[in-house]
Amino acid sequence: MSTPRIMLVHAHPDDESLWTGGLIARAIAAGGEVSVVMCTWMSGTPRHRELLDALGELGVHDEPILLDYADLKVPESAPGHQRLTDASFDSEVAELAAHIRRQRPDVLVTYDAYGIYGHPDHIRAHRITCAAADAAATPTLYRDGLPAWQVRSLYFSTIADWMVAELADTLFPLLQPGDFPGAPTHTLGLQLDVSEWIEHKVRAIESHKTELARRSTVSALMSLPRAQRDLALGTECFLRRDLTADGCDI
Repeated sequence: MSTPRIMLVHAHPDDESLWTGGLIARAIAAGGEVSVVMCTWMSGTPRHRELLDALGELGVHDEPILLDYADLKVPESAPGHQRLTDASFDSEVAELAAHIRRQRPDVLVTYDAYGIYGHPDHIRAHRITCAAADAAATPTLYRDGLPAWQVRSLYFSTIADWMVAELADTLFPLLQPGDFPGAPTHTLGLQLDVSEWIEHKVRAIESHKTELARRSTVSALMSLPRAQRDLALGTECFLRRDLTADGCDI
């Protein structure tokens, strides 16, 4: 079987590297096609440049697809544009569905329903992605656009309960209690060992200098001792939902 085409839908620059950098690097190394949709931060803004650098470290040289909405807390991320959480949900779904029909991915990757740790932009990206997967496959919707396309599987980035337990004394005291509830291991559709690509992933994360310079999940993670940092980065966990009888492995 050929390597599946993967489309990742992320809320903010750095999420692609932090949560799915290993998956991206692994897919590119296997000769796969990867497209990245970024919901916030417009072209020309500082974090857009950082995103391009990070994707380059992961082996992606195609331009990311930018939806041009503003980050919830950073209006200058998209001057004059609505925040992702304030814009018309139907318009967001139609826009992403058009990109799905154009790119024709086998797999969509986004966050779990809680947005991994409850960020409203992450939760919105999850909802848009789920709705757009259905909309893109429905021939009676957007009939003046591209032909309908059925994505085979959805993968939802999450953090496993075992990882929360392992890092409870190092990473999580630096954050807010309860930010990472952890997905029960038996619910995971995929635990992907990406230790082979950790150095690519680290360089990609380090490309996001804006996030590293402030108190954030990224800076907290990257300040851990190397053993704990590599534990957190070396496995990427996903819930899985197959949309067709021949759901797609990644």
